[in-house]
Amino acid sequence: MGHKAGYVNILGKPNAGKSTLMNALLGERLSIVTSKAQTTRHRILGIYNDENHQVIFSDSPGIIEPAYKLQEKMMDLVQESLSDADVFLLVLDATDPDSITQGGDTFLSVINQLQKTNIPVVIAINKIDNLSQDAVQIFGKKIRILFPKAEILAISALHQFNTYELFQTILKLLPEHPPYFDKEDISNRHLRFFASEIIREKILENYSQEIPYSSHVAILSFKEEVNITRIDAEIWVEKESQKAIIIGKNGKALKKTGTEARLALEKFLNQKVYLSLNVKVKPEWRKNESLLNKILL
Repeated sequence: MGHKAGYVNILGKPNAGKSTLMNALLGERLSIVTSKAQTTRHRILGIYNDENHQVIFSDSPGIIEPAYKLQEKMMDLVQESLSDADVFLLVLDATDPDSITQGGDTFLSVINQLQKTNIPVVIAINKIDNLSQDAVQIFGKKIRILFPKAEILAISALHQFNTYELFQTILKLLPEHPPYFDKEDISNRHLRFFASEIIREKILENYSQEIPYSSHVAILSFKEEVNITRIDAEIWVEKESQKAIIIGKNGKALKKTGTEARLALEKFLNQKVYLSLNVKVKPEWRKNESLLNKILL
C-alpha cells in the first residue's frame, strides 16, 4: 500500500461536538471548545501524521442561519469546505432527535449536498453517553434511511468512545497521495492564531449574553525569547458599554480573563508567557467586510 493523504472536512451544527472530536482524533487541543454556540469562527486545519498517512482534519464553523456579516462569512467557510474534501465527516448530536431534518435552510442545503456527493461520507452520531442504547439505535436507523451509503458510527467525542474505530474508518477511505504538508506540521495556523483563540476561549467562558459574540482578539505582537514568550493582544468590542463589561469593576474581570488566558497559553506553548491585554472599541466591526476578510483568512 502506498502513502495515503487527504482532507477530512468536519461539518455539523453548533455544539454538535465537532471541535471536541477533532481534538480527540488528533490528540492535540487545536480548536477551542466551550458550551456556547458559534465557538469556531475560522476554518482550522489539524494534521495527523504517521509513516503511511497524513490526515488533514478541517474544523469549520457550526452551520447556522446567518444574521449579520460575520456569520455570513462563517457560512462561506462552510460552503468552501464542501468543495475540497476527500472525506466528509458529519457530526450529529444524538440528544437532538430532529437534528438531521431541522436547522434552517443553510443546514438542510448542506445535508442535501452531502446526500448527492460521490465523495465518501462518514457520520458520527455524537454524545451517545447521554442516551439509552435503544434511543441511539432509533436515531441511527433514521440516519441510515437518509444516507444509505454512508459509514455511520455512534461515538462520544468527550469520553473518546469509539473514536479509534472512527479514525480507522477514515484512514481506509483516504486516497493514495503523497503528503500535502511537512510531516512535522500539526496545523496550517501559526502560534499567533492559537494565542488569539485561547484568549477568545476565556472570553467565551467568562462573559455571557452578547459579549463573547461581539468580541474579537487581535494579536499585536508575538515575541518568542529564550525563556519567555511576550504577547501583546487587544480585545475588540463594538460598544463602550461592552468595553466596560469586559474590563469589569476596578479591572477585575479583565484581570481574571488575562490570568486564565496566560496560564492556558503557558500550557499550550510549554513556556512562560507575559501577556498584555487591552480592550478597544471598534464600532460595528462584525459588519465591516474588508476587516472580516482579514480576520477570517
